[in-house]
Amino acid sequence: MKLIDGKLIARELKRKLQEEIVANNLNPKLAIIMVGNNAASEIYIKNKVKTCEELGIKVNVYRFDESNYENDIINKIKELNADQSVHGILVQSPLPAKFNEDYIISFIDELKDVDGFGTYNLGCLARDEEKFIAATPYGIIKMLEYENIPIAGKHIVILGRSKIVGRPLLLALLNRNATVTIAHSKTNNLKEITTTADILIVAIGKANYITKDYIKDNAVIIDVGINRIDGKIYGDVDFQSVKDKASYITPVPGGVGPMTITMLLYNVVLSAKNERKKNNG
Repeated sequence: MKLIDGKLIARELKRKLQEEIVANNLNPKLAIIMVGNNAASEIYIKNKVKTCEELGIKVNVYRFDESNYENDIINKIKELNADQSVHGILVQSPLPAKFNEDYIISFIDELKDVDGFGTYNLGCLARDEEKFIAATPYGIIKMLEYENIPIAGKHIVILGRSKIVGRPLLLALLNRNATVTIAHSKTNNLKEITTTADILIVAIGKANYITKDYIKDNAVIIDVGINRIDGKIYGDVDFQSVKDKASYITPVPGGVGPMTITMLLYNVVLSAKNERKKNNG
């Protein structure tokens, strides 16, 4: 069994991004919209800001609280859409329950939708005309590519159908000629499906749910889960149970997580490059 070291891969990708920013004299800028005071979101934003600063990407955080109206947030998005110095806009999820997250995100300019959650970018993904791919799915693909793990022709099972991981990942893998099965909480005979997977990607939010009985010999296991229990972090896969049966596996923490922020910033740099081409074109 070999560990897929997300920290190492992310570090190498960030180095290349930094070189690209300098070589092309880019000035990428990210705008983050934070609504409410979700503790986990604060940690994610802190990490994003820190990584931006490391790479030389400008970043501004715009804060709103639950007393604000949706139009307050939408008007800020419209302002950022019109600001040519801004290359990426993201709304930190989750929003407080009173806000319609999908509706708010729909106002982000498609050319600045670096999260890849907007209808346009998801539609391009479905048509195999990729523009911005959501960061976690893109990070998973980059990890497989880094380890030279074939995607084309392989049976890949995704456990989880969320809009931020399972669904866009399904499309991105299809675009790379994988045979993809997506399973979820309503799937019957789950073990019969997961034990056929050459690559099993687990994103269900249930700590240590997948044991060795759910995988076939030498399967590649990608664990997207982040479950906090009594101050410790656990994945969706029972690492100790599957480690001697899998050929490759991502650890938690230190696997998929570090790749997510890296690929978000990859999209910000891509947006800056796209704007440069448009202005020079």
